[in-house]
Amino acid sequence: MSQRHRFALLLTGGGARAAYQVGVLKAITRLLPRNHSLPFPIICGTSAGAINATALACFASCYHLGVRKLEWVWKNFHTQQVYASDTLPLFSYLLGNQLQHLSAKDKSRRPSSLLNNQPLRRLLKHTLDFSRIDRNLLTGHLKAISVTASSFSTNDSISFFQGVPELNSWQRSKRLGIKTQLNVEHLMASAAIPLVFPPVKINDQYFGDGSIHQLSPLSPPIHLGAEKILIVGVEQPRPDRRHQLQHYPNSATIAGHLLDTIFADTLHSDLERLYRINHTLSLLNDKQRQATQLKPVECLAINPSFNINEQAADYYANLPLGIRTLMRFMGIKPDSQSSLLSYLLFEGGFCQAMMDKGLEDGLQRLDEIRAFLEI
Repeated sequence: MSQRHRFALLLTGGGARAAYQVGVLKAITRLLPRNHSLPFPIICGTSAGAINATALACFASCYHLGVRKLEWVWKNFHTQQVYASDTLPLFSYLLGNQLQHLSAKDKSRRPSSLLNNQPLRRLLKHTLDFSRIDRNLLTGHLKAISVTASSFSTNDSISFFQGVPELNSWQRSKRLGIKTQLNVEHLMASAAIPLVFPPVKINDQYFGDGSIHQLSPLSPPIHLGAEKILIVGVEQPRPDRRHQLQHYPNSATIAGHLLDTIFADTLHSDLERLYRINHTLSLLNDKQRQATQLKPVECLAINPSFNINEQAADYYANLPLGIRTLMRFMGIKPDSQSSLLSYLLFEGGFCQAMMDKGLEDGLQRLDEIRAFLEI
């Protein structure tokens, strides 16, 4: 087994914010020759991070090419490629959801949500060649790719993974790892932000965004054999504790706060737990460490150094008219304090700005990344 197979990349969720991750990944290309394979053969992703992760897995034999493909998609993004955004289809979809509750029986209802993300399914089918994952596993460029979703049927966090033969499924309290052949439905399930996008049925269960119920985000890479995990998140700096809202928070502000909590807070708790375990192991002798059946795991986390909400506000006008109208109904304006806008702003200008900021942050920490990845 390659020595590099102990390195993992973990990409968290965050809707359109995930463009930032591509910028950080681009910075890492500065450390590698053009024909170099993935520097982290274990890749794990959740929500929009799962889509980025899977794209990298498809191009594991050439890291530079994988990053370029991702960059091209994100900088050319338009909202209508992710969800129906023209005024008539948008409000027809919303009206249809309301009418079906009056007339349809439970079993005949379609999935209900704020937005219709069928365009995203078509985009993923067009741009991702899942057969490449098997080829990269066979050639040793990839050890495993994991996509996490949340089961509405069992309330468990399910990590669907595709990996080398020696990797097996796992089960812990409220979380499972299931070995399978990944496809578009796993990505759609992982990225189904609750209430915003419809749940996805896989086998006999309904799934939503992988960040829900994900009490231990570090679990998938560790179960897949990682000893060093590079984490690229999309959490903006926390506001000064002295900062106070100038008015009673409206529904849009609360919705944004809930999304921030879903996508970020469990990772902080898991990292704290990891650091405590590492410290405890450092106090034990070799025999005692072996008895615990635990191993130290190193992590390096990179998150945006800037206010994403302020960045998103600059591109509010780029949204289609139908979405801007819906946003206004929800109380979201360019100067609002809701994070919801930054999760849904799949427009090339905003995505390019996020990638540029990610590249900047990545370059500022490039020496730290180089040392961590032992390049």
